[in-house]
Amino acid sequence: MENIPNCPKCGSEYTYEDGSLYICPECAYEWSKDAAAEAEEGLVVRDANGNILEEGDTVTVIKDLKVKGSSGGIKVGTKIKGIHLVEGSDGHNIDCKVPGVGAIKLKQEFVKKA
Repeated sequence: MENIPNCPKCGSEYTYEDGSLYICPECAYEWSKDAAAEAEEGLVVRDANGNILEEGDTVTVIKDLKVKGSSGGIKVGTKIKGIHLVEGSDGHNIDCKVPGVGAIKLKQEFVKKA
């Protein structure tokens, strides 16, 4: 029998294969075989357009972001140089220094590769 991965969402071992997808019968989560292969390779962070981000890349913010504890925020179009990729349990996979704000963690869906 093939080595079918456990569900990345709920951890169920009862996943099955359907064409080019893996499906979890317990939580109804579906994911592609390509995504499963990337998960086995390690941390893969993609920007809002689906481009793979790498350590040290320059990214651009695509949405105005509010920053807790600050009167301002991060404006659309802000360029951030030298990002660091981290494993974030809450989706904050980019560790960086934003000009005018300081060190902060960002979610990958709010940036695009510059």
